Amino acid sequence: MRSLLMCVPVAVFLSIATTPPVTEQTFIQENVTHADQMLKRMLKEAGGLAFPRSSKPDGSLRSTNMYDWTSGFFPGTLWYTYEATKDENLKKAAIEWTEKLEPLKTFTEHHDLGFMMYCSYGNAYRLTNNPAYKDILVQSAKSLSTRFCPKTGSIKSWNRFVSWHGEPTYTFPVIIDNMMNLELLFFASKVTGDPSFREIAVRHADTALKHQIRSDYSCYHVVCYDPETGKVLGRETAQGYADNSTWSRGQAWGIYGYTVMYRETKDKKYLETARKMADYYLNNPTLPADKIPLWDFNVAQAGYEPGVKSHTKEVTAPLRDASAAAITASALFELSDFLGKAGDRYRQAAITMVHSLAGPGYRANPGENANFLLKHCVGSIPHGVEKDVPLVYADYYFVEALNRYQNYLKKS
Repeated sequence: MRSLLMCVPVAVFLSIATTPPVTEQTFIQENVTHADQMLKRMLKEAGGLAFPRSSKPDGSLRSTNMYDWTSGFFPGTLWYTYEATKDENLKKAAIEWTEKLEPLKTFTEHHDLGFMMYCSYGNAYRLTNNPAYKDILVQSAKSLSTRFCPKTGSIKSWNRFVSWHGEPTYTFPVIIDNMMNLELLFFASKVTGDPSFREIAVRHADTALKHQIRSDYSCYHVVCYDPETGKVLGRETAQGYADNSTWSRGQAWGIYGYTVMYRETKDKKYLETARKMADYYLNNPTLPADKIPLWDFNVAQAGYEPGVKSHTKEVTAPLRDASAAAITASALFELSDFLGKAGDRYRQAAITMVHSLAGPGYRANPGENANFLLKHCVGSIPHGVEKDVPLVYADYYFVEALNRYQNYLKKS
């Protein structure tokens, strides 16, 4: 694989801070127009049947059914791009693809209802104020809440997790990704006046802060609990390099999730956590100049050993994960707003990231990349899947980051 370390000259990054706002607005507009064009191509390719997720080895579109954790991202990307373009054709498509997900409002088989329903219906309600969408979101929050266990203080992520070491099999795994589903619970409390949703979100975040965030503000991917006692049985990885390594997308979920926690509660411990997790990302010695990380911050380093059943050692190329950068960039735009003057550093990092992602090293041209916006993402190398491919959630958070950047420029 061609190295991406020098995709964008360092001089570009140094100039961004002094780039006139009008130039940056043009940059955003060009990327939004590009997204509009790519999404319209994908709509034709998808044919209204299954939800785009990635690409197949032959480069064609790979789709999933609604029960996949990624199903909400395509309609969500349609909503964000409609918001930026006011293209009524995209709005029509966003409504169509969102409403296909309504049956998920009673789904309780895994924790990803926040991704599936808030990224789709949450944006739909925000942009249309359709009361039917609010009701669907509240029911989705009720369904998500059924996975909360008072003994563990956590929302159960998967129904089971088999260690890459061969054994054991855990029955109450909690992954850092789960932080992203808490926003749905806060929404439900606000619109219903029922504090129980908020209480679950706070309890889950506090438990993760205690058991999942390390002293250096990196994070474990999976923490496994005994549902009878609440005791931690193991701290492992599912999609990272090793149990004690820092999976870059997991770090991104943590930065974003704790930023949301601060927004919703104004509890400064969450702001401190988000900021220090961002510092870990930005100060990491393995982070390239373009700020698009390796798929794990500790790949192939001494002291980090993958599980014996993991496929990790089969991949020797230093693959990047553009999805981790897109998530982090979007989170940093919001985080920077909460930090006053100190937020400038984080905002500047986010700007660098979106410029990198929009550059020729990562942004796809029309007619390629199965019509996804971004190239060079990683799904799960330990599982041997989605290695150096487009991913629908990378596109979602990239467009969200562009919208947040645009909102910042409008205020400044």
